Formats: sequence, C-alpha cells, structure tokens
Amino acid sequence: MAVIPYISKHIDLLARLMRAEAESEGQQGMLLVGNVGVNRVRASCLDFVNIRNLEDMVFQSPGGFEATQMSYFYQPAREVDRRLARRSINGERHVPATTALWFYNPFDQSCRAQWWGQWNSGRFKSHCFYSPLPSENCY
Repeated sequence: MAVIPYISKHIDLLARLMRAEAESEGQQGMLLVGNVGVNRVRASCLDFVNIRNLEDMVFQSPGGFEATQMSYFYQPAREVDRRLARRSINGERHVPATTALWFYNPFDQSCRAQWWGQWNSGRFKSHCFYSPLPSENCY
C-alpha cells in the first residue's frame, strides 16, 4: 500500500529521477534516491512544507534535483525503473536513507558530518545522505 498519494505519471517521474541520479550505483542506489524523494513528500518541515506530491518534489525549485536539468532525466522510464519507484512509493525503506531528505556526491571526499545543519546518516557508494534532526518534527 502506498505511503504517499500518486497517479500513474508520478511513477514515471520518480523512476526517471532515480535513474538519472543514481543509475551508476545500481538498484540499491536508485532505491535510496527513491527513499529521499518519498521522504520529501511525506515531510512537513523545512524546505518541504509545500511539497504534497511527487511532481512537486521532482521539480521543486529552488532546492530540487540537478538531474532535472539534464537531458538524461527526460528519457522514457524503463519497466525496471518503474518497479523500483513503486517499491519506494509503497514504503520500502533502506539505510542510510530511511529518513533522509538530502543527499549529495562529495566526489571522492569523505562525507561532511553535517550538511545544511543536518547530520550525516551514512554513505552508499558515491552519495552521502542526511536526515533531519528530531527537533525538526518532519514526520
């Protein structure tokens, strides 16, 4: 059962985002990006107060995803990507992105302990993940 509201075009949007942001990190990396995306829709804090669906999240500006500015993002979603997106929408969570709202690639450097005031929740391959502080009351 879905943990956020969605329509069919949202599955393709999330699938394309997951692929564009993390295809090089395999399906696990793509699922982590999916977690962050779904978390941003679920969160009601910080930069995500007005994010109510996957389309709002994917195209959030400022503060959105760099991948939406690249042509690769605009390629059609593949069925394998849609399956991964559905898993994220249905609430499947993976460490270190279980509650993460942000990630970035430090380009072969170590992850910062904090990023934009939020603590590092872990790293997967080339991405560092950051979760909101409990005091932010995001969930």
